[in-house]
Amino acid sequence: MYQALYRKWRPKTFSDVIGQEHITQTLRRQVDEGRLSHAYLFTGTRGTGKTTCAKILAKAVNCEAPVGGDPCCACPSCLGIESGGFMDVVELDAASNNGVDHVRALRDEAIYSPANVKRRVYIIDEVHMLSTAAFNALLKILEEPPEHLIFILATTELHKVLPTILSRCQRFSFKRIMPAKIAARLSCVAAQEEIDLAPDGADILARLADGALRDALSLLDQCASSGGRIDAERVLETLGLAGSVQTAQLLELILRRDAKAALMHFHSLYVGGKDVGAVLGELSGLCRDLIIRATAPEGGSALLTGGFDAAALERLDALSTPQRLIGMASMLGRCTADLGTSTNRRTDAELCILRLCDESLCGDVTALCARIERLEKAIANGVPAAPAPAAAPAAVEPAPMPVPDDVPFDLYDDERPPLPEEPVWDDEPPREAALPAPQAVQTANAAGDTALWGALLEQYKNRVAVDKRAFLGMCRGELKDAAMTVWCANELVLQRLRTEEVTAVLEEVTSEAAGRDVHVIFKVGTPAAPAGADKMQELLSLGQKFDNFTIK
Repeated sequence: MYQALYRKWRPKTFSDVIGQEHITQTLRRQVDEGRLSHAYLFTGTRGTGKTTCAKILAKAVNCEAPVGGDPCCACPSCLGIESGGFMDVVELDAASNNGVDHVRALRDEAIYSPANVKRRVYIIDEVHMLSTAAFNALLKILEEPPEHLIFILATTELHKVLPTILSRCQRFSFKRIMPAKIAARLSCVAAQEEIDLAPDGADILARLADGALRDALSLLDQCASSGGRIDAERVLETLGLAGSVQTAQLLELILRRDAKAALMHFHSLYVGGKDVGAVLGELSGLCRDLIIRATAPEGGSALLTGGFDAAALERLDALSTPQRLIGMASMLGRCTADLGTSTNRRTDAELCILRLCDESLCGDVTALCARIERLEKAIANGVPAAPAPAAAPAAVEPAPMPVPDDVPFDLYDDERPPLPEEPVWDDEPPREAALPAPQAVQTANAAGDTALWGALLEQYKNRVAVDKRAFLGMCRGELKDAAMTVWCANELVLQRLRTEEVTAVLEEVTSEAAGRDVHVIFKVGTPAAPAGADKMQELLSLGQKFDNFTIK
């Protein structure tokens, strides 16, 4: 009968355990010197060797001829424990035996001396699954155990174990195994099993295992079932993953905000049988690598997953910022978590990609942060923050409208007095040279010298920092006596400009142009409308009223 690789190649001695030398050396020394504890607690993530080390320790304490703390694996005790024929070494699953009655039965049985070996060993796996009553029933025998008894508890969730249990155990924390060690172990197993495993295939299997050697062996077993050479492409095809190259291409399209191409690329991955959750997970992992490279460029190389090409990472670094990458990673995490309850995983993933391409679709603070980031980038590159208003269409001469009999003729008199012309100041530059202000602050010329602001605007911009220039274009200035009032479009513009640096530049340039000392005042709003503007608005409204008037 075929035996799975992770069972067949389970370590039988402490020397065979990889990646946990800080634990195996201590246990070997305790066995060799006879300084054994009555209770051990092994903690760590799945597949890191907790249950394996517990079984090796059970053999080592009962071995008739230990070799440097390792079991000999040849004596009757080792062979009986390995085969499971000795009832003195018991392995319990607390997930299915978590009641107080199970622990009471264990406690009543534990007081008897072992029949075939020197010490009776109880291995309780997933001990955090025990109920509170079961923990309390186990507490007494852990506190005062018989001389022949050893408890080995294993758990993946240490925070769920009662403190009274923790204080009576020697705790050993198992670490995730490094990908390089997993890849070396996979290559060794593949050579013994006559499996054609390529180095790049071993590397990607080690990365996918996430520090668990058992998971890596299971993945190798799955890929070996298809036969042939197991390289990176075969692994990705067998496991339904997108691969580092295709994931990097998809992220590059997202960073370039090419939503159409990104959706087409995702469609090709979906049609090719790639799992939606796996694709989003790989995007999240790539974003994590880019964040680490951006925040810790010198010492962060050891933190990278190692699954992506360095040239691809450098190309993506040039297209991204840490702020956007953090937002993308958070969005991918939320979407991946919601896929478990989704009714249409593909649609949710496509919506996530669209939001990654354009953060304004999120409808939250991420959209606002993205707009501010693009604005600051445009300002830094010298691009105007707001486009110039489009030219107004050519005026069309309206057709003459018939005059009703009951309306005074003087309302339609063509010989109206001309409107007052806008004053022209001596220092006002030609209108062709003036830069148009943003639409939000285009107002009529106010009482006071507003033309001076337009004449000096370019001088202001040349003497302030780059990130302040676009904000100056969103303001209007009004000079009255010795005060220049700078009317800002909104509070954000006011906060960015009301600094000592900008104030000093405006006062110096304006004073030189006006020939007197001028101080600057910042306000939010627009200059006051000129006298007679309300009357003109009234006449315009009256004209609109008669535009729709027809004679029956």
